[in-house]
Amino acid sequence: MRNGRVFARLLGLDRVVFEDVMVDEDGSVVVAVRPRDRSRCGVCGRRSPGYDRGEGRRRWRALDLGTTVCFLEAEAPRVRCKRHGVVVAAVPWARHDSRFTRSFEDQVAWLACECSKRAVSELMRIAWLTVGRILARVAAEKRTRFDPLDHLRRIGIDELSYRVGQRYITVVVDHDTGRLVWACEGRDKKTVGRFFAELGKERKAGLELVSSDMGEWITRVVAKECPSATLCLDPFHVLKLATDALDEVRREVWNLARRSGDAAGAR
Repeated sequence: MRNGRVFARLLGLDRVVFEDVMVDEDGSVVVAVRPRDRSRCGVCGRRSPGYDRGEGRRRWRALDLGTTVCFLEAEAPRVRCKRHGVVVAAVPWARHDSRFTRSFEDQVAWLACECSKRAVSELMRIAWLTVGRILARVAAEKRTRFDPLDHLRRIGIDELSYRVGQRYITVVVDHDTGRLVWACEGRDKKTVGRFFAELGKERKAGLELVSSDMGEWITRVVAKECPSATLCLDPFHVLKLATDALDEVRREVWNLARRSGDAAGAR
């Protein structure tokens, strides 16, 4: 029907049959749909025999239609997968175990890379903790398609404070893409060693440049794990050392001039 094609375009849907469009009591738009294929495992996507009708109809939060909240509504039958057992059948518009459509979660993930978590939660009208759960699902799906540790040539290693009380995470960025490729709680040699262990022998050999501050908990591990890579020190810390050394020399000269009675030189 014509309305079905309009909503398919607005909501970015494919492989679905539109049944009805309703306005709920709270003013939100509810689009009733059904997938063309309801016989696949929601986890792995393999074709599986049906098990039961599940818990009835379910709603997924979709992208807003202007300023109006929108939901997709459909049956949620279960299938019996040989690998994952009894699970809800896959739907083309949402990830498994999610109450949001795929396009909604993708937009949340993109916004989270561009602005604060609080701004994302207010703009998308979802809870603070929900943003984190959505990011975990999107990231898990992306990792099944590619490994962010592949093809690394120039990387940077640093620590980031994330909570009061000396709580840190170690982060690794790819200088060629500007993307975060690895993060782990902790700030010590063991944490950095864990990154190189995940990187593996072949990928470590491909590293050409590693940048960091002057912390030995990084530089010593880098020298041990990938000695062929060039270690580049953060210019901020290099300049700080030079400035500190200059201050020390200045104090020595001032004290020497003062002790020798050279008031003008001391000034």
